[in-house]
Amino acid sequence: MDDFIFGFVAVDELKLNYHRVSCSGLQHNHERSPRDPEPGQEVRLKVRAAPEVPVDHVAAYVTLDGSTPHGDRGSVENGFVVGFDRLEPEWDSLIWGYISRWEAVLPAQPEGAVVRYRIGGWREGEPEIFADWPDIKLSTDRMAEAYFHGRSLEPVSVGDAADGTVFNFQFDRLRPPAWARESVIYHIFVDRFSPGQGRDWIQTSDLRAPFGGTLAGIAEKLDYLENLGSTCLWLSPIFPSPTVHGYDAVDTSRVDDRVGGDVALRELVAEAHGRGIRIVLDLVCNHISNQHPFFQDALRNNNSRYRSWFYFDDSDIGYRTFFGVRTMPQLNLAEAGAREWMLETARYWLHEFDVDGFRLDHANGPGPGFWSDLWSASKQEKPDSFCFGEVVEPVDVLRRYSGCMDGALDFHFADAVRRTYAKGLWSEAQLQNFLSSHRAYFDPDFLMLTFLDNHDMDRFLFLADGDRSRLREAVEIQMRMPGPPVIYYGTEVGLSQQLGKSREIGLEASRTEMIWSEAQDRDLMAFYQRLIQHRKESRPWEQQSNE
Repeated sequence: MDDFIFGFVAVDELKLNYHRVSCSGLQHNHERSPRDPEPGQEVRLKVRAAPEVPVDHVAAYVTLDGSTPHGDRGSVENGFVVGFDRLEPEWDSLIWGYISRWEAVLPAQPEGAVVRYRIGGWREGEPEIFADWPDIKLSTDRMAEAYFHGRSLEPVSVGDAADGTVFNFQFDRLRPPAWARESVIYHIFVDRFSPGQGRDWIQTSDLRAPFGGTLAGIAEKLDYLENLGSTCLWLSPIFPSPTVHGYDAVDTSRVDDRVGGDVALRELVAEAHGRGIRIVLDLVCNHISNQHPFFQDALRNNNSRYRSWFYFDDSDIGYRTFFGVRTMPQLNLAEAGAREWMLETARYWLHEFDVDGFRLDHANGPGPGFWSDLWSASKQEKPDSFCFGEVVEPVDVLRRYSGCMDGALDFHFADAVRRTYAKGLWSEAQLQNFLSSHRAYFDPDFLMLTFLDNHDMDRFLFLADGDRSRLREAVEIQMRMPGPPVIYYGTEVGLSQQLGKSREIGLEASRTEMIWSEAQDRDLMAFYQRLIQHRKESRPWEQQSNE
């Protein structure tokens, strides 16, 4: 049975296009060392130039006052300039050519300093090219969009060489909170968990329509969740939205009445905190609904204050979106107004509702620079808040998010474990070899959250043809990993999905209603409880920190 992981890594053609684009043009891609600089440390910036864009000079235009840096061929309009040195070239057989490599050193800065910079490369008599060009994310998204809409996968490279990216990072000592390292996270798709208050499901046949799950329903099941061993609940989006999944908000300032409104969230947070259970919200910063008042105003009025908050263009849709979905326009978080609005949104939920952090949806959309700002804003508002991202990228790119957030969901762990135990494609020796390297590759202060399945992929049991012994083997591996484990609702009691549904309706297949009847696999539940208790006693996160 084929597996499915949402994003540009879905098929080999998309992976190959990613490599091709990342080896073209002038690319920095947030590659710096150290990845998470502390106050007083120098920082090395690295750049790669493709064979088709030979450059004789590379420079970084840098500001420390929050302004956008501007420069031209080594001269600056504001801030200061740092020149790059050419290093030994690198051969790449897939593009059959030499890639030139460059490196510069940024001077150390005091705690709290925010560095913003652009990188340009040029040859005498030719226009300056700014990194990152081509735009790797936009190019791979265009191909992924074609794949998910059933179109041919033609290689795509897009972006403006005269524009480039404004990169940024901060000199700080921010670290994940201690509670997050020790947490066992339970991932709830709110509409499908529990109606609560004595109500039945609205319906359970149409996976694209509401089932009737509420925040009150979750609050009523806190005994169950505490008994399982959960110490943190990750809730799917709860803001007003035209969809059941909620990843396209029309208002980020209140809780959707459909799931109980603001009062229900306050009550859930208070009751959960009383049991020592944290609450993490799903926050979407990359895009909003096309029904959102800000977008509607920008769409109708070229002079709207919100016009620059979006990427209007001459495409068939007329604006940039999330994977070509017309109803999900992408926000331009490089624009100061949009950026501050989203940062204030995060502060609001931390301050007004006392939530404990955010799961950052499609974090590779805005990229590391934005998350550096949001992470800092969240820590300032609530020092022990926890921000972790959904970053579907190669591990070398994922590692560059260290210093921008507390951690990330470990899609590569999920893929490896599913290959081994659900599909039987890897031996256990192959898995252990991968895990050994994978564990050593990431800084212990960047938490890698493990999971076996989620709302965007087939359930593990479905993929394993219902074989619960294979699920148990996978769970044993998961609970021994240092990163916080994430349990997708129902996996612990044998929840799966209908045969054929995955291919018929796509992402919704794994979003069936939670089992609350005698159909629950109580032996599997007890197995989870034992492993979670053993994890709490053995404390594998401390073993990684001491290595």
